[in-house]
Amino acid sequence: MHVILRTLLTLLRARRRPTLSPWEPASLTLRALPTDVDLALHINNGQYFSLFDLGRYDLMARAGVWSRMRRLGWTPVVQSEQITFRRAVTLMRRFTIRTRMLGFDERCLFFEQRVVVDGEIFVRAHIAARLLGPDGPVSREEILAELAALGHEPPEDVEVSEELRSWRAEAALPSTRRPAPHRW
Repeated sequence: MHVILRTLLTLLRARRRPTLSPWEPASLTLRALPTDVDLALHINNGQYFSLFDLGRYDLMARAGVWSRMRRLGWTPVVQSEQITFRRAVTLMRRFTIRTRMLGFDERCLFFEQRVVVDGEIFVRAHIAARLLGPDGPVSREEILAELAALGHEPPEDVEVSEELRSWRAEAALPSTRRPAPHRW
């Protein structure tokens, strides 16, 4: 992970930032560093996903979820991501990563993340993630129970839109228990 120092700083700084619910949007302001950009001097398309990790870490840490997950032996893993670009963020430009947890389908937890500059959306992504525990995937019910134990009651409807459900299902590769041969 090539943003390890930023990750550690994000987790440390989250302790001093205002707490919030995982159901509230979080903001993390960053600057496009030389390690983020490509030869065109704008943030490399692949780098956005690493920067979005920071936004999710910030949200989870500020909500108290990160430390609870670590104690339970839960590890977050991304199952699927989609991203759309509108404008480029150039070298040394300040930007804000806005992160919000959208809800669940039968397998994954969904986030929407945006790169915002001067109130304008430059980039938007949807991320479908799972939590893996010592005994395998953590169920939605277990996650909601732990959130409730932390005082974070979910909104009335935690189901994601049919559009996001379809996207994840259509983009999914076969289970690791089934073959996925490469033929071309």
